[in-house]
This record gives sequence, structure tokens and C-alpha cells, in this order.
Amino acid sequence: MRRPVRIGNASGFYGDRLSAMKDLVEHADIDVITGDYLAELTMLILWKARNKNPDTGYAQTFVTQFRDVAAACAQRGIKIVVNAGGLNPAGLARQLRTVAAELHVDLDVAHVEGDDLLPSLDDLHAAGLAFTHLDTGAELDIAEVTPVSANAYLGGWGIAAALAGGADVVVTGRVTDAALVVGVGAWWHGWSRTDYDALAGAVAAGHIIECGPQATGGNYSRFSEITDRRYPGSPIAELAHDGSFVITKPPGSGGLVSPGTVTAQLLYEVSTPAYANPDVVAHFDTLSVASAGPDRVLVSGTTGTPPPDTLKVAMNYVGGYRNTMTMALTGLDIDEKAAWAIDELTEILGGTEQFDSFEVQLLRYDRPDPTRMSDATAHLRVTVKDRDRAKVDRAFSNAVIELYVAGYPGFYTTTSPASASEFGVYWPTLVPAAAVEHVVVHGDGSREVIPHPPRCSPPVPYVEQPAPEPEDFGPRSRRALGTVVAARSGDKGGNVNIGLWADTDERWEWLRSHLSVEKFRELVCEAAGYPVHRYEFANLRALNFVVVGFLGEGVASCTRPDAQAKSMGEFLRALHTDIPDKLV
Repeated sequence: MRRPVRIGNASGFYGDRLSAMKDLVEHADIDVITGDYLAELTMLILWKARNKNPDTGYAQTFVTQFRDVAAACAQRGIKIVVNAGGLNPAGLARQLRTVAAELHVDLDVAHVEGDDLLPSLDDLHAAGLAFTHLDTGAELDIAEVTPVSANAYLGGWGIAAALAGGADVVVTGRVTDAALVVGVGAWWHGWSRTDYDALAGAVAAGHIIECGPQATGGNYSRFSEITDRRYPGSPIAELAHDGSFVITKPPGSGGLVSPGTVTAQLLYEVSTPAYANPDVVAHFDTLSVASAGPDRVLVSGTTGTPPPDTLKVAMNYVGGYRNTMTMALTGLDIDEKAAWAIDELTEILGGTEQFDSFEVQLLRYDRPDPTRMSDATAHLRVTVKDRDRAKVDRAFSNAVIELYVAGYPGFYTTTSPASASEFGVYWPTLVPAAAVEHVVVHGDGSREVIPHPPRCSPPVPYVEQPAPEPEDFGPRSRRALGTVVAARSGDKGGNVNIGLWADTDERWEWLRSHLSVEKFRELVCEAAGYPVHRYEFANLRALNFVVVGFLGEGVASCTRPDAQAKSMGEFLRALHTDIPDKLV
């Protein structure tokens, strides 16, 4: 039985801190560096890049990071495992070999492929596969849209095979975020395909460190706990043979690792406690989180079960074109001014029925009796979408400018007239695992097909637990929910998830009895009309709410100001409700 493998994650998204990888190598004792670069939106960004230059399609920032650390990693034997390959893992692997040769560094570079299903969509459709949306149940007719990417989420066994084959650097395309750690753990500890509990622990570890400093104090709602507010150090998972692990960070780095920062990340971008991955279903309601010393948190006891017989596929297609203009409204009669502006704009445009979508948002930042200009200002945001670019191009933005001296008093815009931009639609679906060939291309060019793990039939849907009958907690006062509750929110396609947790058993008992789906809808009035699911993570003293479709067709198409719902948790914490005095 080998010692725990020390895995440091240096990237949470494409565009994350460029120096993080170099900092991690210079200041931490690690065996492996991982990097996550692929959000759903990133695949669209990489598609546009590859359209301009077919040799790209990968995260080019990683090439710079690799150049900074290649020599040190070779000298110390640190492995590098990243999904920076995006839409072109083979191209990135070639580029890394070129960089290594320029630096006179001997590093074996392998890559994983097989996730790209775009070339086979027509064949899959002809074979009778329906591309059913995971959340809405709608079926996508690929003959009526233009798919630009379709990538299956692969698991970690290809990474494990590449490392076992002698790779020093492993580049993948679309794998699950947690697969980077699963693959490393399976290789290091020699796990079998059915070591489900150990694999589930690796999934939990991968999920915690995937977003970099979000696990070490970044985006943390109880930030008063953080006394060192320098840029947080990158998270490190010390993953043991049984799947338990310690989360920590480089010595002397900024931020904080605590049960709270780890709990926050466990609740990030999840739905049910049964967190399905291609290699295992990790049950997040079975694990325990405990302090193991300063900036050290032990997570143990994660239970795993066999994965389903399907793989998730992230599809993106061109939805059309969009344009947004924002008008400022100041002072009195904000609603009347907004209505006047829309009436005039509709007249200039010759009606709004011509657009596929005409969306108006009145964002109220103003307040009574203002003392500053900003306190008297609201924004009227108008977004148009259409498959015909001409309809939403300069003709629309110029029409808004025509209101400058012809409408409500105090008119000005915060946006300049601009051309329409193309937007994509995210379409999550499932395909049979057997329809995907998982392949490792080793450094010597040899190809190895990776068999899929043993799978089970689709799991029984998780049964939501209704809130229990409220208990008598004594006198109550109206306070902000965040007085006693922490939160972390995020997006998953068109859905929002908001995880909330308490830090004592008594606060947890109140939270779970108070915050029913009905109460959530009462507090978050914008959730009206959307399906809301409620899940309990009693082991974390946590609830997770998922609002289906709140972000429309995903971040690339969404017209809300916060298209990734990163602020929803803080919004919910600011809402007032009746809280027992003794809990404060």
C-alpha cells in the first residue's frame, strides 16, 4: 500500500491565474499537478478559436504554464495531468513536445481522445439515438441546428493507462472535472475498476480541488473567517489508498482551508447527493468532513456504487445572434420612464414580433431619497435574439440611440451601439457508453483502447425529502438568512444550484425544517415558474436547491446579468426571514 499521492490543482478554468502552476511547483511538495480548463462555455470559445486556426482548439495559456514548469517537473518527477486539450488534445500534445525539445527536457507526452462525437452525430441519430435534453426532456433534431461541438464526458481510466505507460504529461479533451484526480489515484494506488468506495473518494477529492482557490478561501461566504486575504494558495489533495484524503494548500500561502471551505466546494454545481461520474457514482451524503489541523481537512467515508450505462454529452450548437443595449433611468418615476422607452423603441423597430426573442429587464439599483447619483439610477436592459443577424445588428442598437433626445428625461446608455454577436446553445444529453471509444495515444504513438468500467442499469431516481414539520425554537426576529447560514451557488447548463449549510446541529435542524421548497419560492420570487428541487446532505448539515432552466439555454445564451449564477447564494443569504433568536 503506497503513501497518499499529493495532487495539486493549478487551474479552475480557462483564464485562471497564469502563475498558479509555477507557484505550486516552487512552493509545494507534490507528486502530480492537475489543471481543469473546460467549462461548458469553454468548448464554444475553443470552437471559435479553431475556426480561425485549425491548429488550435486547446487552452493556449497552458502552453505558457508548461514552459514555466517543464524543467522543474522533469527534475523532480512531478507528473502533469490536464484537460487543456479541449477540442484538439493531439494538437496540444504535439505543441508540448515541441516546447520540451526547445527546453532540452525529456518528458513523455501522451493524450486521451475519443470524447469528440461531432463526426458521428449523424450516424448515432440514424441508429435511432434521440438526443434528449437531460433537464427538459425535449429532443433535439440535429437536422435543424448546426452542432459545433459534442463531447462525451470520459472517466479517469485513460489517464491511469497513460501514466502506467510511462507518460510524464497527460493531455485530455472532455473528461469529467473529477476524472483528473480519479485517473491519478487509480494509477498511483493500483485500484481495480470495482474499488467503488476508493474511486468515489477520488471523485470527491477531484470535485473539491477542480476550481482551484475556491477550496482555499475564494468565493467563500463566511469570509470573515479568512484572516490571510492574500491570493489563496492552490488546493492540494493528499489521496490515500482507501479513497480518504486531506485537503490542504502550500505552506505560507494565502487563504484558508477549513471544513467550511471544503463543504462549500462539495456543494458547488451538484444536484442530488448521488454524484454520477463515468467510473463510479459517489454518494456525497455518506462522507464526513473534519478538521485535521491548521489548513488541513480530512474527508473520509465516501461510498461508491457502479456507474450508469450511459455517458453525459455536452453538445453546443449555434443558436443565432444577439445584441444588448442598456439604458440608464435616473430619479423619479422609473417604471413610467421604462415603459415609455420600450413603447418608443417598439415603434422605431416596427414591432417586436419580428425577433425570435425580445427580452426586457429593469434592474433597480435606485432607492428613495438618494444622496449620490448611483443611488438614483436604474438600468433598462434590452436583449434581442434572432437567427437572422441583420435583424439584431446595428439596426437595433442604433434604434436605441434614436431615443437620446426624444424620450424620457435624463436618457443615456451604458453601452455603445455595437454589432450583433453569435451565441451558442448548450444541450446536455446522454449516449450509451458503448457508443464511445475511449483511447489513449501514448508518447510513442501507439494507441490503446480503454474498456469501459462495469456498469449498472440507470440508477433509481433520487427521492427528494420534504422539509419536516417546523419545531418550536422559541422567539424569532426577522433577520438575513446569512446571519446563520452559509452558501455557495453555481451553474450547470441552464440550471442554478444553491447549496446552504449550517455550522451547528441546532441551526441545521432549524434550516431543514424552515427552508422548504415553498419557503424557497417565497424568498426567491424570481424562481416562480421554474421547477425547484430540494436535496438534503445531512452529513454536511446542508440543503441543495436546483432551479431548473433559470439560466435558459446555458451561459452562452443567457441574458441575465449573472449568467453563471455565482451570486445567487449571496443573494439568498441577504434575504430576510424569521430566525430564532437563540440561533444568532
